[in-house]
Amino acid sequence: MLGRLRRYPDVEAVNLYAVDAADRLILDVAADALAVAGDGGVAVIDDGYGALTLGAVAAHDLRRVRVHQDLLTGELALANNARAVGLADRYTAHALGRELLEGVRVVLLRLPRALSGLAEIADAIARYADPGVRVFAGARDKYLTPAMNDVLAESFSSVQASRGRQKSRILTARDPKSPGPVPYPIREQLEELDLEVVAHGAAFSGPRLDLGTRFLIEHLRRMKPDAHQAIDLGCGTGILAVALAKARPHLTVVGTDQSAAAVASARATAAANGVADRVTVVRDDAMSAIGDNSADLVLCNPPFHIGAAVHTGSAIKMFTETGRVLRPGGELWTVYNSHLNYRGVVERFVGKTDVVGRNRKFTVTRSVRGLRGARPD
Repeated sequence: MLGRLRRYPDVEAVNLYAVDAADRLILDVAADALAVAGDGGVAVIDDGYGALTLGAVAAHDLRRVRVHQDLLTGELALANNARAVGLADRYTAHALGRELLEGVRVVLLRLPRALSGLAEIADAIARYADPGVRVFAGARDKYLTPAMNDVLAESFSSVQASRGRQKSRILTARDPKSPGPVPYPIREQLEELDLEVVAHGAAFSGPRLDLGTRFLIEHLRRMKPDAHQAIDLGCGTGILAVALAKARPHLTVVGTDQSAAAVASARATAAANGVADRVTVVRDDAMSAIGDNSADLVLCNPPFHIGAAVHTGSAIKMFTETGRVLRPGGELWTVYNSHLNYRGVVERFVGKTDVVGRNRKFTVTRSVRGLRGARPD
């Protein structure tokens, strides 16, 4: 059954997989616990494309499995795969919190790359799950760090590593500690922007101003001065969206991100800075729900990873959708790692593109959508 799973609607390529050895190892190591967990006793967190959820359901005839996936593409892929194999009625999707975890005795988890994301997840499990809960958290060896053990140990008295298999390994945590005050979201003041940032654990860069965003913000005043509707594509914690809204009181901004943690963070950041009436944040996959020719200005600090794999597919998807969403004469302002050399790609999908800034690490470009767009043949 696992061999039938797809990544769609996420990027699909020969070197990107819907199921990997870490998924299979988690299911195998957790098998005995899953066999006695019972209906309603299992939660799955950050299941990539449904392998953990559907693998556990199929192997142990489970029902009422509760699932939280930070990324919308993973959530949609799970739904598609569940329908394809006839298991769509066996699980429900939830936000990270009490509803997801209350009474749960087994948690299957793909370890996130961000330690802050893991810390928020571990705290939630220890806070809300059954006191006898067992957590089976896995990843490929190259993405595991000793610090992950330490983070889990902040919320659990027992953390043990499994033997490796096919370059994958599992951390098993049990005996949750008594939780203290809820640690997330974190709030920090960015003095250089006179802006308060609110960040949940899995949000990119946390409460900090990452270097690419800082460089793009330096060009804020040059961005299409007559714009009325702007989009912060891949908004993260909402720093760009809020900075733009504060600088231009006549402007409305839509922040979009496929991360649930980013959306919650950006909404809170907009509220903390008094611009929630002009900054709307939506969970969306590369503006798929935004209409054609509906924006004057798009800002984007695109990723160059898809999950843990270095891949430009997500950025290209963003550029393609920007060419559709921008009005003729609309502008895309992008910052990216200079070695990626996105200029030609952006020009192909959006329009005439000029380099307006470059430092030792990043390039900022301005692209203008032509009257007929710049879509490929």
